[in-house]
Amino acid sequence: MGRFSLKGKGWKQFLLDNKPVVVLLILVVAMSFLSDRFLTWSNIITVLRQTSINAVIATGMTFAILIGGIDLSVGSVLAISGAIAASLVASGMNIILVILLTLLVGLAIGLVNGLLISKGRLQPFIATLGTMTLFRGLTLVYTQGRPISIFGSDTSAIFSKIGTGYFLGIPLPVYIMLVVFFISWYTLNHLKIGRYTYALGSNEEATMYSGIKTDNIKLFVYGVAGVLAALAGIIVTARLGSAQPTAGSGYELDAIAAVVIGGTSMAGGIGTIFGTAIGAVIIGILDNALNMLQVSSYYQDVAKGVVILIAVLLDRKQRKSR
Repeated sequence: MGRFSLKGKGWKQFLLDNKPVVVLLILVVAMSFLSDRFLTWSNIITVLRQTSINAVIATGMTFAILIGGIDLSVGSVLAISGAIAASLVASGMNIILVILLTLLVGLAIGLVNGLLISKGRLQPFIATLGTMTLFRGLTLVYTQGRPISIFGSDTSAIFSKIGTGYFLGIPLPVYIMLVVFFISWYTLNHLKIGRYTYALGSNEEATMYSGIKTDNIKLFVYGVAGVLAALAGIIVTARLGSAQPTAGSGYELDAIAAVVIGGTSMAGGIGTIFGTAIGAVIIGILDNALNMLQVSSYYQDVAKGVVILIAVLLDRKQRKSR
């Protein structure tokens, strides 16, 4: 008898093609044996709530990495957006206006990144490293290095519900995360701009010669990343009840980790929103598992680093086999 195959593929290839799901299942099974509290409803909700912020940022990062780029400024965008949102809420501004203005701030920063990369011809790493430092500094200037409380107005309680509220026993940030996933999935799979995003990441020169305005796609992609980082800033600020000047530090690394673990190629052109969702959950479970097992927080970064390296090595092997 011949080797068992699934849809014409061997088990080895099947596991490579579905490695995020396999890793997730292994983590869940392992933790269910190591702790009887892991699969409780309260812990599952905790993991999803903690994952939601990274998942929203990672979705924007997916767009950037799909075109062969990267966005290191998302943590700084989260911080300055959160600070602006907090000050607007404290002033008593209408919640809808607060959200719209904060998202516009994220969009503006994203477009700055896009212009530096498309028109300024800077490498994405260098451009977003610069804006990461710039907007982190502007956040410290804006806040004077002190937290900005959202309380002090009639709209504070409503705004805080964005981060702390529940609907049908599920935190509101989880619903926000799911909406972001759906819109992003639909954009990449059913809209023309989504097809262009994949095309740009696969071969920029061929995409340009086919008549597609690649600079506009870059502006769109980094605009999306900026808006979603600002949305994450709103959630964080609403949840904490204040904007911290150091908020978002290191979030870009967790976002990149979620995207890479989810199977998106750092070379661009390959990846899915579903994969990023799984990657974000893996990061969330990993953090939760280490905390539950009372492992020192210092080892969390070590574990993430190992997982990222394995994911990148598997991606490289998979690309070579194509």
